[in-house]
This record gives sequence, structure tokens and C-alpha cells, in this order.
Amino acid sequence: MNGLLAMDSDPFIGRRPLLSDGRVEKRHRANVPVHLARTKEPRGAERTFTRDVSPHGARVVTMQPWHSGDEQLLTPLTGEFPQLARVVYCQPSPAGGYYVGLHFPVRSVRWGEAPSK
Repeated sequence: MNGLLAMDSDPFIGRRPLLSDGRVEKRHRANVPVHLARTKEPRGAERTFTRDVSPHGARVVTMQPWHSGDEQLLTPLTGEFPQLARVVYCQPSPAGGYYVGLHFPVRSVRWGEAPSK
């Protein structure tokens, strides 16, 4: 198999080939500090970190559950602008808390790059 499973038709992603694990892009392990906030009521926010990242998504460790389909505002605390994110999944972590998969439908994130001046 060449690593491709199917074409994705999710309106947030567009039509791109999926990798064998169901992703559009390869993710890279990275512990990036972020601020995650709900965009709708009830408001809630949390300072946390990523487990892995890609230009159009991230896996974030949180202490509170988030709901699939919810919109969140993710702000990398490394200088990148706040980013609108859609929750793709929320799974309990064996160590406590949750793993939350986020997709960035509006624009990509340049993880670890210095902000432009």
C-alpha cells in the first residue's frame, strides 16, 4: 500500500489524499505551550501544551473535556497569532486529563518559527 487510504471530503480540509493513519499531513512531536479557549458559552480557558503538531492541526493535552465539532481559539505562546480550531476528537489520557485533536480550518500555523517583524 502506498500510504493512501481515501480522498477526504471534509469541508474543513478539502479534497486531499489521506495518509495511512487517516491524516492529511504528517504530525511532528512537539511540546509547544498554548492557551486554549472556548469561543462560545460556557466560556472556559486553559493554559496547556501540544503533544504533536502539523501546519493544519495539533494534539493538545487538557484537563477538561472538549466536544467534537466545537470551535476553540488556540494561541501558541511562542509568538504565533491566535488560531481558530475545530475539535476533531477528545480522548481520556491514561495519566489523567484528555487528548484533544484540533484542526485549523482557516490558516496554517508555523510551529516553532520566530514571528515576522
